[in-house]
Amino acid sequence: MIKNLLFDLGGVIMDIRRLNCVKSFERIGMTDADSFLGEYAQKGPFLLLEEGAITPGQFRDEVRKLIKGDVTDEQIDSAFCDFLIGIPRHRLETLRELKTRYGIYMLSNTNSIMWHSRIAEEFRQEGYDINYYFDEIVTSFEARSIKPDRLIFETVITKCGINPEETLFLDDSQKNLDAAAQLGFKTALVTPGSEFIDLIP
Repeated sequence: MIKNLLFDLGGVIMDIRRLNCVKSFERIGMTDADSFLGEYAQKGPFLLLEEGAITPGQFRDEVRKLIKGDVTDEQIDSAFCDFLIGIPRHRLETLRELKTRYGIYMLSNTNSIMWHSRIAEEFRQEGYDINYYFDEIVTSFEARSIKPDRLIFETVITKCGINPEETLFLDDSQKNLDAAAQLGFKTALVTPGSEFIDLIP
């Protein structure tokens, strides 16, 4: 019996488009942005920020080394956040409804720059803070670990106090789902163009 729902953020709750981010970094002078930004995993300073291994300030300094010319913090942050399209309001309404029937949790590979700006703004559409929608949240930059590492799923189990066998994990990466399944989580793949609500019993 499923008692808990564990959601990925990007590609499940929030719509994303990697190419927008790549083009934005190219516009400010980063010629090889495509090699650092993946659909499901990042590289270089982007990965280190997602892992919580460097601060936003250190990240921006490292990115400047990859860019020809001078760029401001604001230009870097804006280009980075262009990875995110937004959250359709109906998904927030769905989360609120599901919370009346399930424990609702989030596990996201993300970074502090996006988290405290664009992501926070998108969740405030209905006037609520992001924490209103979830019983507990685990982010990679705070956990110092990223999916599909076993450690971050163990962090979820401990921090959220949930039983994997009673929890459905919804993600857009099969690799992440496979890692979760090894610890006993039930899993569901959210494919492009689909809605997570259609996968919930």
